[in-house]
Amino acid sequence: MEKTNNDFSWKIAGAAGDGILNAGLLMFAKTCVRKGLYVFTSAEYPSLIRGGHNHLDVRVRHDPVYAHTSNVDMLVALNKESVTKHQHKITREGALIYDGSKIKLDHGDVRKDIKKYDISLGDIAAKNGGKIMQNTVAIGATFAILDSELDALNEVIESIFSRKGEQVVQGNIKAARAGFDYVRERYGNGFKIKLADGKAESIFLSGNEAISVGALKAGCRFFSAYPMTPATSIMHNLAKYEKYGVVVKHTEDEIAAINMAIGAGYTGVRSMTATSGGGFCLMTEGFGLAGQTETPIVVVEAQRPGPGTGMATHTGQGDLRFVLHASTDESPRVVIAPGDANEFFYKTIDAFNLAEKYQIPVLILTDKYMAESYMTVPEFDTSFVKIDRGLLAKDPKESEFLRYKNTDSGVSPRSLPSQKGGMYVASSYEHDQHGFEREEEANRIMMHDKRFRKFENLKKELPPPKLEGTEDAEITIISWGSTKGCVKEAQRLLENDGIKTNHLHVVFISPLHDKEIGEVIKKAKKTVIVEGNKTAQLAGLIKEHTGLDVDHKILKYDGRPFFPEEIYEEIKKL
Repeated sequence: MEKTNNDFSWKIAGAAGDGILNAGLLMFAKTCVRKGLYVFTSAEYPSLIRGGHNHLDVRVRHDPVYAHTSNVDMLVALNKESVTKHQHKITREGALIYDGSKIKLDHGDVRKDIKKYDISLGDIAAKNGGKIMQNTVAIGATFAILDSELDALNEVIESIFSRKGEQVVQGNIKAARAGFDYVRERYGNGFKIKLADGKAESIFLSGNEAISVGALKAGCRFFSAYPMTPATSIMHNLAKYEKYGVVVKHTEDEIAAINMAIGAGYTGVRSMTATSGGGFCLMTEGFGLAGQTETPIVVVEAQRPGPGTGMATHTGQGDLRFVLHASTDESPRVVIAPGDANEFFYKTIDAFNLAEKYQIPVLILTDKYMAESYMTVPEFDTSFVKIDRGLLAKDPKESEFLRYKNTDSGVSPRSLPSQKGGMYVASSYEHDQHGFEREEEANRIMMHDKRFRKFENLKKELPPPKLEGTEDAEITIISWGSTKGCVKEAQRLLENDGIKTNHLHVVFISPLHDKEIGEVIKKAKKTVIVEGNKTAQLAGLIKEHTGLDVDHKILKYDGRPFFPEEIYEEIKKL
């Protein structure tokens, strides 16, 4: 029976260097977006320039889609390894596109229920635009199988390749049409899924892109970083927007990156740096310096599995405890863990406002899965966005100005360089209210308490996590960061089985809304937490702050993101 709701999963797989990411992301996914459909894409690739196995998944729906899926309705396999690795994921009566002149399939290599489309991708491309366009042929063939015309694809090709000249544009259009016509002539269009146009009005971007544009909207004017997957594309994105007044500095290492960001923050410039766990290890001393000098900066930490270099191009949620306690001694910091592109945009703006309002380092915690996945979200509404520069000193008198004044809120008036009467000392030493080094016991207690007193108002200002779903749920699911979308998709599956759930997604982890989280756990019939680490770090943090245990834990730490189906199966067992 044919599907009519556009719930469709497409995968392209092959060797690194085959142009898989560009073909799937730039051409197929963006064409579906242009057709008014909701799209989510995720990619997996090794830490190699060439060789190794790459694959990209594109999930398409008529209504919002929040995560990838373990199932594949159509696989475009560019080598035999791709068939071997992924054919078991193909759904019943699904499709396999391959080039039979390169990939020899023996009897029994592929399940009998899978519909095989043997297409001479290389030969067709060579005759229609150039051999390099074999992926374009495959995408044209895909739309033929889905009984969907090429108008939107042609528009996307025009937008992608126009800078390379009309010959390249027309070559790709011709290659797509050749693949389309080949399928229509040889196989017809009797596939189980028809891809109809939708009505979604949305934008399509990655988590890192959402952070980048959020930073620009927040008024970020200085960004310093050393490249480290999966945070690197933030630097690339911001470098494109230097016309908006942001200075982007590729530093010699992560130590220089955070120190430059602190220097910019000291001068009153909104600044940010970004790295992964290994780079943040080098930044921790600087992070402490920002806390001691009460300098506002924003740090993005994009997690990948470790320790050490770990798995450089894979994902995980193993750095939560690390960022909460990074640097020596104790110092307050805000830790935000957004769960989708919408949250990445708005919470990045919040991060800059909080950093300046409370004169505190703010850390945005993401991971490879959410940083590099692309998704459709509603167009951002910036009509309510406000910039809060915090407590800036007005006409300070040099003899009376106390940069680190011991206020009830813990926040002191901040002067900017060259401001008359606002000169002060900012060093890594413990200091008095003027900023001069002091080591007396009473002074130490006063200044340490002052810095932590900021948390009292911070906690009141930040919105607590909201419990979404039915009040009489059988299962309450708790999550943080990138697991949000996978949980929402799992809830869809559970709802189809008549299992009622609700969902508590924790975005602000420091300070933690322990009271509100504790109330949810106490009222829940049964609780389960979903985390991408081995030791259930958020569950441990909740226990530490509330004394309450989460009943069950669903944990994954193989370097891959959760599939919704995994969460669904584990919760069904409960």
